[in-house]
Amino acid sequence: MKILIVNGPNLNNLGRRDPGHYGSRTLADIESDISQKADALNAEVAFFQSNHEGAIVDFIQQASDEADGVIINAGALTHYGLSMRDALADARLPIIEVHISNIHARDEYRRHSVVADMAVGQIAGFGWRGYLYALDFLVAHIGEWSGE
Repeated sequence: MKILIVNGPNLNNLGRRDPGHYGSRTLADIESDISQKADALNAEVAFFQSNHEGAIVDFIQQASDEADGVIINAGALTHYGLSMRDALADARLPIIEVHISNIHARDEYRRHSVVADMAVGQIAGFGWRGYLYALDFLVAHIGEWSGE
């Protein structure tokens, strides 16, 4: 089972970006923890981060044929990334949307997600651990739907 882990704009700055909202761990730290969790779940993960919506669209289009699901923290693209949304819809894969901070307790514009209505679920406000919760759930969800 292969899961795509997609991170959008500014997530490459984790560890130094507003630690009050995003914590002190870097994206590399989080990816290391995700890899360990994936190994324990007998899953493969492919990581991608970009500050550019088109690059995210390209990655989803290129990688989705060989994947079983997507975990995405689209960053600011969450609120307006319609071409990213279209690429995710076209991929026809189960999606879990992750946000390190609780987007529902922040600015009004952050509360709207262009991905939420097509995602299996959304995990927000649990810090970096949200990625691990998403991976654990998505692997189980895919297994249940495939009969594994």
